[in-house]
Amino acid sequence: MSKKYINTENLSISENFYKFINDEAIPGTEIKKEKFWKGLSQASHELTPKNIELLRIRKKLQIDIDRWHLENYEKEFNLREYKSYLEKIGYLKKEGPDFKIKTKNVDYEISSIAGPQLVVPIMNSRYALNAANARWMSLYDSLYGTDVITSEESITERYDPERGLQVIKYTKKFLDDNFKLKNSSWNNLNKILINNHKLELHTYKGISKIEDDEKYIGYRLDKEKISAIILKNNNLHIEIIINPSAFSAKGDPAGISDIIVESAISTICDHEDSVAAVDADDKIIGYRNWLGLMKKDLVAEFEKDGKKLRRKLNPNRSYISKNGKKENLHGRSLLLNRNVGHLMTNSAVLLQDGSEIPEGILDAFVTSLCAIHDLNNKNNSRTNSIYIVKPKQHGPDETSFTNLLFSKVEDVLGLKRFTIKCGIMDEERRTTVNLKECIRTLENRVFFINTGFLDRTGDEMHTSMEAGPMIKKGDMKTSAWINAYENNNVDIGLKCGFSGVAQIGKGMWAMPDKMADMINQKISHLKAGANCAWVPSPTAAALHALHYHKINIFNKHSELEKRKHANLDDLLSIPVLKKPNWSTEEINKEISNSAQTILGYVVRWIDQGVGCSKVPDINNIGLMEDRATLRISSQHIANWLYHGICSRKQVLEIMKKMAKIVDGQNKNDKLYQKMSPFYDRSIAFKTACELVFQGKDQPSGYTEPLLHLNRLIKKN
Repeated sequence: MSKKYINTENLSISENFYKFINDEAIPGTEIKKEKFWKGLSQASHELTPKNIELLRIRKKLQIDIDRWHLENYEKEFNLREYKSYLEKIGYLKKEGPDFKIKTKNVDYEISSIAGPQLVVPIMNSRYALNAANARWMSLYDSLYGTDVITSEESITERYDPERGLQVIKYTKKFLDDNFKLKNSSWNNLNKILINNHKLELHTYKGISKIEDDEKYIGYRLDKEKISAIILKNNNLHIEIIINPSAFSAKGDPAGISDIIVESAISTICDHEDSVAAVDADDKIIGYRNWLGLMKKDLVAEFEKDGKKLRRKLNPNRSYISKNGKKENLHGRSLLLNRNVGHLMTNSAVLLQDGSEIPEGILDAFVTSLCAIHDLNNKNNSRTNSIYIVKPKQHGPDETSFTNLLFSKVEDVLGLKRFTIKCGIMDEERRTTVNLKECIRTLENRVFFINTGFLDRTGDEMHTSMEAGPMIKKGDMKTSAWINAYENNNVDIGLKCGFSGVAQIGKGMWAMPDKMADMINQKISHLKAGANCAWVPSPTAAALHALHYHKINIFNKHSELEKRKHANLDDLLSIPVLKKPNWSTEEINKEISNSAQTILGYVVRWIDQGVGCSKVPDINNIGLMEDRATLRISSQHIANWLYHGICSRKQVLEIMKKMAKIVDGQNKNDKLYQKMSPFYDRSIAFKTACELVFQGKDQPSGYTEPLLHLNRLIKKN
């Protein structure tokens, strides 16, 4: 880490960071270095006190809520009195008149296409490129390599003809379901021809065609031979690849060798929960990768199976329309950037008084600066927009602050007002219960609202820590508040005019190896009204995309607009069980599950700087873990400790037991550092314990303060 600072414009700037901005980020933007640093300084010194005040209000409100629960603990919970109190202290805001959002110049990936949304840690260039290129994915590969297809040999390195046949059978059914042929099936095709730009589908019984002719939009030629036909359904494209000589086309009379599906329509490049960025050098890695994506020159070189590989951004995809015109389809996922929230600071820049700059202010300036390169070349946004997803905001005062921050950034960078669009993560309780008013503060910028079950549950637990012992984690998914929360997000979004303008999103599928289960279950997000939902990998994006062919989301929105609105009383219900009768075995099992998750994630975060991991759970099922999953697990144990459901000694014994299991699960990782048996020497084990034993005192139950502190200790 660079210890040297450059002093300019009342700022002290890490030397490495100063060089990155001046030598890499600014050139090509027509922004003068002096203007950038002066603007950053003025905005930071003006906004930092406001940021601090918002955090003070968070703390005060939490103290007030704790006091109410303590004073009323022995009484039967009175929702009417509770609600009245929340209104009195300013936690629950008065709802204003109905309105529609006014966001302009959003790309059609946001407004018009419903589809999967990838989330990728921006500090890993290879993953970032994979995600950006996941706009188009092979359905054959995605099916063959996952548990969606079953065969006796399962998934092996040796080709399994039975699996191959099942893949083809699956894709033909997909085509029959979504691109129906007149009086025939895709299984019956023996030849695909283009005649005067029109599609001819030959079967053994004659020529057929797609029932809905509008679904055929064009074709591609390779050396005068047809190589692909392009179809569209629910605004999503697929390419049927025709290559009779390909291995995968053997046995297919029509010569179909693959189906390429439009998959990750948008991707969140994450600077927040899935990365471990604790200092200037860490931030530079993330910013540099984002800059490379915006300039379209990011390259990743790596070795796989003894071969050196080089990855870069894919080009656009060309085809000839059925009108004979040359057309292009965008070749990459629309890239969004998730900045950090309002809580943390970073030593990359020090203010005049020597304090660290709020990291959210730094993120807004730097990620927007980098995005100017795209505004010049339109490789990402074709509407001159910058998309920033903003997490962990508490209520309309904080979303209003974000609007102010983005305005300051636009002024400094010379951008038109509302160039920077804002995605609102609905993952904090005070935002949920005031969602309409949060959206109102950003009515000219908002392009996205998304539920985040894990963070939201973590905040539910922390906010109501004094109310009593929380129900088991698994029971949260069927509790009254969570159902109301998920429905409320959609209800408010539709009421505020999101349909056809902005995204209404749902959360992550956390089991990347369980694709068959995802196929069966994740369609529920569409039925609930989401026009995007999170997936953990490009393969998952390809498979989840199939759901959006089945359901027209915009028709679903019309249905949902007529239903009864989610109940505020349900939203404010608290998932506690005042007098639980859990057995010791049940309690230990619940704690063990959480402890194993915490340790499996924290040990790689602290020791290796890995912010997102596939962590085997207690049953050895790999789960995608980030700071959100850490928050819920640590807060749950902290709550049970506080209310005497378990003891400190009991938890510590379980933590040590789980540490041994985690050590075993990571035995093949050459970089892994064991926690057992010398627990007191492991900073990672110490951190995991602190997250639990100090969990009640962490601001909003967040894990970042302790993670950052201990990662810095480890690095230094």
